[in-house]
Amino acid sequence: QVPSSLQRWLLCRCLARKKLSEKEKEVKKILAKLDQQIPNVSFSDTRTTTSPEDSKAILLNQKDNYCVGEQLMVLLDMFDHMGKRKAYGGDFFKVRIYSPSIQAGASGHIMDYRNGTYLVSFTLLWEGPIRVSLLLMHPSEGVSALWKARKKVYDKIAFTGKYLNGTSEVSVECGFVMNTSEELCKYLDERDEEAFYCLKPGNIPCEAFVQLMSKNSPISYLTALEMELLDSIHPGVEIPQKFGQIQVSVCTTEMSIQKCNFGLSSHHPTGFAWQNQWYPRFCSITIFRTLKITTCLERKLILFLGDSTLRQWLEYFMKYLKSRKTLIQTDFSEIGRLFSPLLENIQIHWKKHGHPFVTTSEYMTTDHSYAAREIDTVAGDKDTAIVVSLGQHFRPFPIELFIRRMINIREAVQRLFLRSPETKVIIKSENLRKTDIDLERFGDFHGYTQMLAVKDIFQGLNVGFIDAWDMSIAYDTSDVHPPYHVVGNQINLFLNYIC
Repeated sequence: QVPSSLQRWLLCRCLARKKLSEKEKEVKKILAKLDQQIPNVSFSDTRTTTSPEDSKAILLNQKDNYCVGEQLMVLLDMFDHMGKRKAYGGDFFKVRIYSPSIQAGASGHIMDYRNGTYLVSFTLLWEGPIRVSLLLMHPSEGVSALWKARKKVYDKIAFTGKYLNGTSEVSVECGFVMNTSEELCKYLDERDEEAFYCLKPGNIPCEAFVQLMSKNSPISYLTALEMELLDSIHPGVEIPQKFGQIQVSVCTTEMSIQKCNFGLSSHHPTGFAWQNQWYPRFCSITIFRTLKITTCLERKLILFLGDSTLRQWLEYFMKYLKSRKTLIQTDFSEIGRLFSPLLENIQIHWKKHGHPFVTTSEYMTTDHSYAAREIDTVAGDKDTAIVVSLGQHFRPFPIELFIRRMINIREAVQRLFLRSPETKVIIKSENLRKTDIDLERFGDFHGYTQMLAVKDIFQGLNVGFIDAWDMSIAYDTSDVHPPYHVVGNQINLFLNYIC
């Protein structure tokens, strides 16, 4: 018997609900994994929290000379401010090796034994004298406080929407959760479970929503003691170590390695900086100069979806190629979208991601769309490349919002690969930020948890991955918009993926 139209509609609704519930299960599963990695501790005295100055770093495999490719192993024993050994882990570190004279650097890998002891391993990737940096960014008690505070609510950022009624303007409160009985304008994406709301401005229709801006709300979900802790221990205090400089030599001939391929790598570090050039650890790259860049991009359609760190990529192309007398025209340069057609039949677009976009500047909402919906509009072919980078604007909100958004993007990428398996998709992780910002809303610990979620969500998918987090540590830059030589190396890796 052929089902009626009503039966078909009911079946579709049931399948949609089942799919939505599967998405929610995945969100909760990823959140549970993160919960297992983050300490759940409390304290009543800041003197019982981790003290970088009282902690110890011991070089386990000390010798006069090391070989390129060997491991350098450092044991960290953490103590509190009263000299008592810590009994649990969860501290947040930034560790790197570096050689200032040759502008070289690489991050290290940290194993947390959950008892106050950590094993830090560095792969020695270049010859010469090498120094070790072991920075405590947050004590485990601060990490726990930041994680709990993030889970609370969506009101750390206040959104103000603007509606046009003829020549008059009306501004109203907007947000992801609106605790009010007043009538709301609801901006919903039922398929992807995305929702944003504004108070309905009287008789003005919801379609008249034209602009949005935001600011930090004057609230905090940290206790006074937790604030004192985060204020008293400045992020990035060096842990004392006495082993000093390490000498590294080339002992064997390097083996040839293959070209960088798509797919997320589990290797750490993903690469290293040497003479300010980034070299992936397990694959070879081409260094793209002016002619090679234009040749690579010719006949290409490039779509950057994300925040201003990808807009910086477009600005880099504009500056770098224009300085060599290549004409680039910017057709549309407001905060929402940039488009640059090049003479060599190249198109590069940047489009901001959907809510939240946190900025005190007003921006248009009339062209608002989520990244997953943008990807759905791409036909795709071998000359199309998409780069996605989200995260900085999600840090002030519960991480479920970010996880769900990235799952939606992954599903859109999977749909894209079905209709065009030759399209290139690259995920760029977040850059680090300065440490003198509002840590509760924008601190790097939140970016770190989001990076862990991204790697989980896209594992097994044939996408390229640019580990901007790892690059930031290697280059020792904590600027959300890093120097141009760092941006150039991110872009160079991107060009290696698409050409």
